[in-house]
Parts: sequence; C-alpha cells; structure tokens
Amino acid sequence: MFALPPNLIDTVLEGAVVPSFTKIGPAVRRRLFDWEPIRDVPGRRVVITGANSGLGFAGAKLLRRAGAAVTVVARSEDRGSKAIEELNSTAGVAATLEICDLSSLESVSAFAQRLLEVGEPIDTLIHNAGALHNPRQESVDGFELTLATHVIGPFRLTEMLRPLLREGDDARIVTMASGGLYGQGIALSDLQTTKEYTGTKAYSRAKRAQLLLSEEWSTLLNPEGIRSYVMHPGWANTAGVADALPGFGKLMGPLLRSPEEGADTLAWLATEPTSELGDGGFWLDRQRRPEHRIPGTKSADQKAGALWEAISEMAGVEPA
Repeated sequence: MFALPPNLIDTVLEGAVVPSFTKIGPAVRRRLFDWEPIRDVPGRRVVITGANSGLGFAGAKLLRRAGAAVTVVARSEDRGSKAIEELNSTAGVAATLEICDLSSLESVSAFAQRLLEVGEPIDTLIHNAGALHNPRQESVDGFELTLATHVIGPFRLTEMLRPLLREGDDARIVTMASGGLYGQGIALSDLQTTKEYTGTKAYSRAKRAQLLLSEEWSTLLNPEGIRSYVMHPGWANTAGVADALPGFGKLMGPLLRSPEEGADTLAWLATEPTSELGDGGFWLDRQRRPEHRIPGTKSADQKAGALWEAISEMAGVEPA
C-alpha cells in the first residue's frame, strides 16, 4: 500500500506536528499499521476520572464497548448521571458513577476510601479529569486550580488506591496529558504559577508534571506489578477546547479529531497486555513519542525527584 516503510512515514508525520496532531494522524496510522479494534476485555475493572464528557466520556464508551466494567468519576452528580444513562443505553456491563472533585484533597480521600471499603481490585486507573483556567484560581486547599486538579489530586488518589491496583489483573495507570507539554519545562520555584500566569502556561506545566510523575510511578510501582503510561490525544474537538481556546478551535475546526479518535490510544493503553506495551512511555496514536521537542525543556527530566517530593508534600503523601 505504501512504498516507504511505515515507520519512516510515521516519523515524518510526527515531525510535521500539524498532520500528526490532527485527524490526519489516526487516519494515516490506522492504515499504516493495520490497527486492530480495541481488544475485548470482559469484566476488566476500569476507573476513569473526568469521564462525564469529552475525551473521558469517549474513552469510557470505547472501554465499555470492549466489555470493561467502567466506573465514571465525575465532579457533578447531574452531569455524571446523564453520562451513565447514555453509557448504559446499550447492552453490556453497567457503568457505575462515583462523585469526586479532584481539586479537593478531602473529596479525593473520601472517594478513595469508598473504593477501599468495597475492596474490588482495580485493573486500570485512568487520570483524565482536568481543565484550563483563565484567570488564575485556587482550589479549596489553596493550590493553583490547574495543578490541584491535574497533579496533586491524582497523585493522592493513586497513592491511596495502590492496594487495589496491586490486586488488579495486569494493572496499570494511564494518564491523559497533552501535546501542550512540549512548550514547557518545570519551574520548581513557581510550581503554582504565581508569576506571569496564563491558563495555557499553567496547563502545559501541569501536563509536563504529569509526564514526569508517570515516569516515576513506572519505576516505583513496577515491583508491585503496576505499570504507568502517559499519552496525549492530539487536537480533538471537545467542549473543553471550544471553551478554553475558542480561537484555536475555530482555526483548526475542520482538522480537529473526533473525541473518539482522541481517546483511542487511551482505551488501547488501558486494554493491551503490558507485556506488549513495555514499561512507561509517552504515547500518541498507539506509538511511543518523544518527550521533548524544544531543547530548553529537557532540563525538566533532572527535576523529577524534586517534583515528586514537592507534590508528595502538597498531596499529604509520604515521599517514597
């Protein structure tokens, strides 16, 4: 079908950025690599945050279609209930709803404790909840809201749910990051972006932090039989993008991926055997991708340990 080796075409596509991140990416790669449907995983227990809309909801649909027992974690009971109703409108394992505000450590602790009391193993924990905020806001705990929702809350949740993940079948954590992290490193002296704040800067820094912490989890949790992966969805047509970046949405509209195209790798990482995936990595369209595009962000890698300690303190978790 293609005269050039598929991996070479994929590398050229990735280097060009725009075709890689837009709907062109999955359209070409699906044919290049003969993508199989998301594999059936009957009964696999998946907990996914921020799954009442957008990419999270699309991922929940894909996973439920594959037979997974999906727990949707939403901040709003009303929106979460509507999502559950739609998910369960077709035959299959019933999706369930849990309410949790990831920006609140009290809410995170209460949610995790409910799961611990039930005691059912978790096979896949997906960190998807998040938003871009303008102007700067703070959580109920006094942390910058983007960092609280994307990083601090999920960090505490992961630590509390480790016992259930240890009991899971081929357990893993999957984190939904963003290609926006390519533009930012880590500023340890200003983790809460108090200086020259923009929503885009805070969001990109939080996504870079997610990547670094996922890599630390990959090392720390491997002996417990838990893998950790992070991915980005490309540029997808979601309400979040339309609200947070209206100019970008209008400019790129015809080329934006559908939510299902953006969530494909999320569902794929949640279901493929880890023996085939390997350990860690930053993924797009079912392939590992570079973690840096700008030389200035590479110094972030040397800050992972210090970042881990700082986030541990903020999340009220004893550093490993």
